[in-house]
Amino acid sequence: MPVNHYEVKNSYVKDIFKLDTPNTTYCIGIVDEGYVGHIYYGKKIEDPGIEHILRIDEMPWVPSKNNRDKSSFLDSFPMEFPTHGIGDYREDCLSVESSGGNFAVGLIYDSYEIINGKNKISGLPSTFGSDKDVTSLVIHCIDEPLKLSIDLIYSVFEDLDVITRSVKVTNNSKDSVFLKKIYSACLDMDNDDFVAVTLHGSWARERHMVESEVNRARVSIDSTRGESSHQMNPFLMIKNADATDESGEVYAMNFVYSGNFHASVAEDQFGQIRMLMGINSEDFKWKLREGDTFEAPEVVMVYSSFGTGHMTRTFHDLYRKHLIRSPYKDKKRPILINNWEATYFDFNEEKLISIAREASKLGIEMLVMDDGWFGHREDDNTSLGDWIVNEEKLKGGLKYLADEVNKLGMKFGIWFEPEMVSPLSDLYREHPDWAIAIPGRVPTLSRNQYVLDITREEVRDYVYESVAKVLRSANIEYVKWDMNRQLSDIGSVSLPKERMGELFHRYVLGVYDLQERLISEFPNLLLENCSGGGARFDPGMLFYGPQIWCSDDTDAVERLIIQEGTALVYPLSSMGAHVSDCPNHTVGRVTPFETRGHVALAGTFGYELDVTKIPKEDKDMIPSQTKMYHKYNDLVREGDYYRVASYSKNGQYDCYGVVSKDKKEALYTYVQVMMRPNYHSRKIKFKGLDPKRNYKIEGEDRTYTGEILMNAGYLVKNMWGDFKSCLIHIMEAD
Repeated sequence: MPVNHYEVKNSYVKDIFKLDTPNTTYCIGIVDEGYVGHIYYGKKIEDPGIEHILRIDEMPWVPSKNNRDKSSFLDSFPMEFPTHGIGDYREDCLSVESSGGNFAVGLIYDSYEIINGKNKISGLPSTFGSDKDVTSLVIHCIDEPLKLSIDLIYSVFEDLDVITRSVKVTNNSKDSVFLKKIYSACLDMDNDDFVAVTLHGSWARERHMVESEVNRARVSIDSTRGESSHQMNPFLMIKNADATDESGEVYAMNFVYSGNFHASVAEDQFGQIRMLMGINSEDFKWKLREGDTFEAPEVVMVYSSFGTGHMTRTFHDLYRKHLIRSPYKDKKRPILINNWEATYFDFNEEKLISIAREASKLGIEMLVMDDGWFGHREDDNTSLGDWIVNEEKLKGGLKYLADEVNKLGMKFGIWFEPEMVSPLSDLYREHPDWAIAIPGRVPTLSRNQYVLDITREEVRDYVYESVAKVLRSANIEYVKWDMNRQLSDIGSVSLPKERMGELFHRYVLGVYDLQERLISEFPNLLLENCSGGGARFDPGMLFYGPQIWCSDDTDAVERLIIQEGTALVYPLSSMGAHVSDCPNHTVGRVTPFETRGHVALAGTFGYELDVTKIPKEDKDMIPSQTKMYHKYNDLVREGDYYRVASYSKNGQYDCYGVVSKDKKEALYTYVQVMMRPNYHSRKIKFKGLDPKRNYKIEGEDRTYTGEILMNAGYLVKNMWGDFKSCLIHIMEAD
């Protein structure tokens, strides 16, 4: 059984819960007076006799032996879910405001249950699995003075080294109580020379990897922007300082949520660390009346004793098998061309059809019409919220355009920004109160737009019907759902003042409700999420759409760093990646068209340019690139990802690969960012191959063993010039 309960005799520890994945064990202990303690998380162990790790016998800390110094126990005991205001002065996971105005809350063990499978979290995305895939443990706890029930929920995936966690709080009192903070997971353990790895950035340079020493200075990442954000991603990893891609201990948390979050790790006075993740408590306050329940979003935890590479592949497998639901999850996505960087707002139906006509000859399979097709949208100052086709720009309307594109053998897709409204729009003139704002305060504009208050049912219904009506009017097979500004001026005319702290979370629930309705009515729709690029690249979004636009920066060199950080956690099949024109529209860099194609191959693959205007030598390369996509996409989408070399670290070259699950085929991408004068070829040691298997490299006659290619290496010749690249396709020898 992956989840087991043991009673312990002759010890301050009364019960042990042991959770086992294929390679890991997680142990929880119930101790004196019902405190829930964290005992162990690490390599798999068979013996449950591990209670001594809690150090309770080292001194009379337990309250039954030393109640006069109970705070010493509470401030040092490794808590499974620490609470506020009772004597644990480290960062906590749960804080409330009672009807009496107090903030303390406790958590005492009551009972447990073991469930086959895992329950859904109401209104929220979460991982899923059958009764055969997953076993869940629910530890029921109570706070008797407040009459609160607190359920700690753990789900164990039998085929992956994954444990997910969430929390549910129910108010059983006649008095209302306010949640001031509720995180979803905590991990207390000794500091084993850990280094934290986080993903930071900004618009057009998302998810750059940053390493920080774990010590008394807290490593903290968060978002208060109403989305997971460009600036910080809801992922936190700690690893041994000497850990590599193949060795060392790694602990990671990823938040299945698309709004404000907080994650941190810090060392305490005793050399222990506490790692936390959950909804950001800033501006959060949730009212629980009698009988009300709050369910916190899910945290995915992965432990690896095989380095960061195993952690990465575990996340990839989990999200591909147990999070993404789209019918596209296990098949190729159509190669699309998006007109944004080709035309921006300056287009009509003739221009789009001319792009589609030329693209169809080159092997491109879908035309996506981006911003500018609705209302009076000739720039980004007007018309958001008025989702009515501008038939002066698109003669014949949307159905005519879609039909003409379909006649060329191509699919048709469209861009929306459903959560937003322009001050210059019919919608805002009719319903100014539908925008998030604070009465008496002029709300802050961003990109000359406001955010619609989709916490309100009538606003959500309008938004949904506006989008759905367009989709029902024509054969639209793809939607790019964008969000180009963050939330500010947090206020809603529909919420009473004591519930205004619920707006941020209710907003995210509104987004999820809209997207759930969308994919329910249009189950075959390919939904790509986007937020000014990659500001909503999180697991929550993958529950609704199988891919997310990785970044508005499509420069091949910048994308090496962005895609490396993204692929640390998220599968390649989820990363929206396009070949764009040069000089690049974001950084002005000129890179070879071939290199742009090779880098985009590590994602969903598409184009963002005007095929009627690009140089002939570039256009002539597109048919071979589309064939390249069809040749390798199954491998890229389904294979195991290996990081071989990092341009972000060495400053000269990049190399990564995907290896089929059966080890019979592999594809490595090598990018020479900077040319080296007067050097020999570069030796690359591949990863992930079968050392005993014989392989051939496409284009070569000789045979190599996997052992040679991984340990002795393979020589990649210097290529003339910067930003050059090559693909190395390896197949099992006959």
